Parts: sequence; structure tokens; C-alpha cells
Amino acid sequence: MPQAQGARVSNEMTLRSGSVTWANAKRNFDETLEAHVNLGIDRRRSDLGVSGAVVLPHGTGKIVKVAVFAEGAEAEEARAAGADIVGADQLIEEIKTSGKINFDKCIATHSMMQRVTKIGRILRGLTPNAKKGTVTNNVAVAVKEAKQGLLDFRMKDAIVHVGLGKVSFAEEALHENVGAFVNALLLAKPAGLKKSKLPK
Repeated sequence: MPQAQGARVSNEMTLRSGSVTWANAKRNFDETLEAHVNLGIDRRRSDLGVSGAVVLPHGTGKIVKVAVFAEGAEAEEARAAGADIVGADQLIEEIKTSGKINFDKCIATHSMMQRVTKIGRILRGLTPNAKKGTVTNNVAVAVKEAKQGLLDFRMKDAIVHVGLGKVSFAEEALHENVGAFVNALLLAKPAGLKKSKLPK
């Protein structure tokens, strides 16, 4: 793993050698547990970028609105799996015309992906990506994972910043979410990095 120098979860939790501790939230709303991991990577090295996705076993605690670009049987499967928005060319045209989106996650079938790229500038970070499992013909599984808590992460200025749940979650659930994220971060290590160690 890239050297996670001072892997820290904001104000509630600190990750140290596999242990997690956090203070009781003092605000009158259910705070999000956030991890800020300094990877110690030279930000000038574009070949050492870190990104990936992981399904948190206990979700993020947020209600996720999912859009699926699909036709025919795949579109029906997406609706049955609980997708909030399902469409093909008409949906693409609506987004292209308005320049706006009203969903949190985006999935596309392989046959739709070439058309979806036409609105890539609008989708930005939500553009479906095969590496993250959001370009797939198994849309039912993809929708369920997105609803459950598919977490996308990407390094920015050598730091990965993610939300790992709510402070109201059971301690064991938070531990398992953190563990899943750390494992995904290990798997996302660029080939150019030689050292792999967790913070002490």
C-alpha cells in the first residue's frame, strides 16, 4: 500500500495499526465518519494515481439515487432492482439539453456506453467506469451494490478523502466499513510504488 502517513478520520476516528477509536459526536445531527489518508505520493507523478471502488458492508448511511443507462431487458432488470432513473437515448438527450443531473450514482450497459460518453463532461466523476463496475450488463447487481453503499475513491493532491458511515452506526459496523476501505486501498496501489505499510 502507498505509505498512509497519519491515516486519519476527521474528528471522530483515527486509524492506527488496524485499530479504530472515535469520540462521541456532539452535534445534533448524525455526523459522517470521514477518512483522510495521506498516501505520501509525489503528486507530480501522474502514473501513481490511486483510485478504486468498494462496497461498504454496512453502507454509507446515505440515501443514494441511482441512474441506469440501459435498454430492453437490462432496463427492466434495473427497475426491478430499485434504480431510481432508467433510460437510454431520451435520458441522454434530456441531460445533454439541461446540463444537469439529479442522481448520485450512474451505471451503463456496454452497448450504451458509447452514447453515454456524449454527456461525459456533464457526468464528470459519475461517468460509468468498467474498472469500478459501473459499466456492466449485470445491472441488477450493480444497482444493488450502488444502493448498498458502493464507495468510489480517488486520490487528490496525494490524499484520499472518503465517508465511511455515520457515527450512529454500531462500533463493529464501522470497523468493518473501515476494514473494507483499507483493503480496497491496498488493492489500488500503483505498480510504481515499492513500499507497502500501514500507519503506526
